[in-house]
Amino acid sequence: MQVFADIGPIPGDDNIDIGAQYQEIVNVFLNLGASHFIFETFSSADYLLEMSQFIKDQNPQAYILAEFAVSPEGLTRMGLSGRQLLEKVWRCPSIDACGFNCYSGPSHLLEYIKTFDIGDKTISVMPNSGYPTTVNNRIYFDNSKEYFAAKMLELAQQGVAILGGCCGTTPAYIRETVDRLKGLTVEEIVPQVTQPQALRVSIPLENPLLNKIQQGEKVLAVELDPPIDTDIAFFMEGARLLKQAGVDAITIADCPLARARVDSSLMACKLKRELDITPIPHLTCRDRNINATKALLLGLSIEGVNNVLVVTGDPVPTAQRDEIKGIFSFNSAVLAGYIRNLNETVFSSPFNICAALNVNARNFGSQLQRAQKKIAQGVTMFLTQPVLSRQAAENIKTAREELNASILGGILPIMSHRNACFMNNEVAGIYVAEEIINKYRDIPREKAHQLAVRLSIAIASQIYDYVDGYYLITPFKRVDIITAIIAGIRKNKGTGASFFDPDA
Repeated sequence: MQVFADIGPIPGDDNIDIGAQYQEIVNVFLNLGASHFIFETFSSADYLLEMSQFIKDQNPQAYILAEFAVSPEGLTRMGLSGRQLLEKVWRCPSIDACGFNCYSGPSHLLEYIKTFDIGDKTISVMPNSGYPTTVNNRIYFDNSKEYFAAKMLELAQQGVAILGGCCGTTPAYIRETVDRLKGLTVEEIVPQVTQPQALRVSIPLENPLLNKIQQGEKVLAVELDPPIDTDIAFFMEGARLLKQAGVDAITIADCPLARARVDSSLMACKLKRELDITPIPHLTCRDRNINATKALLLGLSIEGVNNVLVVTGDPVPTAQRDEIKGIFSFNSAVLAGYIRNLNETVFSSPFNICAALNVNARNFGSQLQRAQKKIAQGVTMFLTQPVLSRQAAENIKTAREELNASILGGILPIMSHRNACFMNNEVAGIYVAEEIINKYRDIPREKAHQLAVRLSIAIASQIYDYVDGYYLITPFKRVDIITAIIAGIRKNKGTGASFFDPDA
């Protein structure tokens, strides 16, 4: 009998070294004499390759099994493809076997395994007994051990070499499975590989935003916050006026500052359907899991919305955390990878995946590293935080040099001295330079608004050569301010003075 050291996933935490945590666990098992290891219920391959090699370095004779938890459609809770994960670990010489456990029942994992050409690879499958039911906040698996064992026999006939059970299974399930497998001969192991369902061929929808960038034209995207109630008159009228002003896209925040507003995706569909405007709804990772995200993306695709901005999302305010729980099952890079996977396997008209770039970060190098990871996950366009400092403008230039993606430079009109101070102290990701704050000191309201337009045009002019367009954020519902800035941008086209010039 071989006893396996069982190691599950460690939840992510920026305050701990997860690799060191795994290594500590592995060392405990090694010191106890363990030579067989199972990494089970993983949602990604993070740390698996490093840990398996660490074990082999300590004990070259160790046997290592890596298992991922996938849904019936073959995706982990982080939205990663089980097929791609297995292909990755297949290429790792320090991992001896791999497969799936938990999350799904035996029938679904059987159908999924049928889409693999196992060949001579050692595959394991350890499903749940079935799907659970909840009674009085307790989870029960009311399933049949005979049914489970019958499916396990079919898995063995597909060439699966290692079989077991996860949630809901008991020793009785394992005994029944062993009895069913008795007498199984090599001749009876005849895998029947089925091809994954082919993507329906259709003509992809046009994406005017991308088409314009590919033609070398600057694009204009404007953010309008959705209403906090059912009165959408301003939102729709504002969008109509912006379309008349020649705006290429309207971006719609997804409950900014973690406060409830009309759903960004529903508003995007309404804009597309009624005003024929290209919308870019924000999708946060704060309020929905992978299943809900996929359902939303399917609906957006049906409605012809094919641009999205993926963001992790603002945290829920401290005072509300006892009542409102953020999900945060994944981050924006993982969400981008999930959408990219759906682009390749589900959507006949792919989404253009946009992401945020914080040009105001103190350590902009780390932001560029994150951006590179997002690009690797399928992001093709970045909308930056507002440029309101000399350093932010320099960071835009650096981003243009280092990132293989389109960049829309963020423009936020500062409406008053009080507004500038609020932005600096209350809104994450925004920094207003002292030079700009001082320009607003002790000037009347109307002159402050004129200054907001003039400064925004100058900022746009300064970053003109380094961006593919602009991302303008509407202040206090002042669509008129935005249309005035748009007119100035079109007139200047990169010929204006620096916004730090005394007379700017």
